[in-house]
Amino acid sequence: MFAAYFDCPGGPENLYMKEVMKPDPGEGEVLVKVSASALNRADLLQRRGKYPPPKGASDILGLEAAGSVAGLGPGCSGRWKVGDAVMALLSGGGQAQFVTVPEGLLMPIPKGMTFIQAAAIPEAWLTAFQLLHFVGKVQEGERVLIHAGASGVGMAAIQLVRLAKAIPIVTAGTQEKLEATANAGSAAGFNYKNEDFSEKVLEFTQGSGADIILDCVGASYWEKNLNCLSTDGRWIIYGLLSGGEVHGDLLARLLSKRASIHTSLLRSRDKEASTGYKQCMQCFFPQYKERLVRAFTEEVLPHFSGGASPRLQPLVDSVYPLHAIAEAHRAMEENKNIGKIVIEIPV
Repeated sequence: MFAAYFDCPGGPENLYMKEVMKPDPGEGEVLVKVSASALNRADLLQRRGKYPPPKGASDILGLEAAGSVAGLGPGCSGRWKVGDAVMALLSGGGQAQFVTVPEGLLMPIPKGMTFIQAAAIPEAWLTAFQLLHFVGKVQEGERVLIHAGASGVGMAAIQLVRLAKAIPIVTAGTQEKLEATANAGSAAGFNYKNEDFSEKVLEFTQGSGADIILDCVGASYWEKNLNCLSTDGRWIIYGLLSGGEVHGDLLARLLSKRASIHTSLLRSRDKEASTGYKQCMQCFFPQYKERLVRAFTEEVLPHFSGGASPRLQPLVDSVYPLHAIAEAHRAMEENKNIGKIVIEIPV
């Protein structure tokens, strides 16, 4: 099969389409024929040699995929059958013609949705859902500040905050991106390049501040984040685009607001057992990612189909064929995309 590959860390020019061995599904795994994948910041970092895949994961790029079931490994429960249209959360391997997936990490593609649209869901939407519900415990009426509001995670978070009956506030770097976030449902948006977002958030919330901050930026935002974080607020860090080294009295300011910092990475969560389950006191506990996928499937996925209200919609910025993977990486590095960059996989 063909897959996105690079032989040594470096720039996008190191990427190419390579013929590699097709994987075989193991115990409790499903073989998926991939029609589309999507690009994430993690792929760029991995290509640069700064974010290696977790132990045991594929070294092929791609943290999400959409396609059809092509085979079943031993021990599968019977939930899926060959030909089913599915999308998957992955630790790697999505930008290839085939990938193996633990059956508990598969989701059905909503009716009427294309593979291209479906590929824009798993990583971004599950990340946003996890940050808001598993980590942040968002409540109705709370104000949620979302940095990088026009990114894949940002656009998903806006809609999920609305679904939770909370209030999304965003930052972005261009007027075009702010308009896109407003169309997605943001209650307010501020240009971090020419506005002090902390002052604007305080003004918008009448001095109360944001109850939750979803932060993929890190160090350069820490003072402004604390300035506009509410008393007892939750600051959730899931990326460090500006680095992680902080100089200043962060802990004292955090303590003065009785606020908390949470950190989260989804990709590196360990697989607890080959089947995704561990037995304890005669009970079964699904591993973290499986619990996340199950909750998302039950609570959110129906809103991508007709009839559910509010209706959720993945936003695709652009589509690149697999052989143009280097161009897709360059496009993301330019930081101009609004929503997801999708990679179409050849038949």
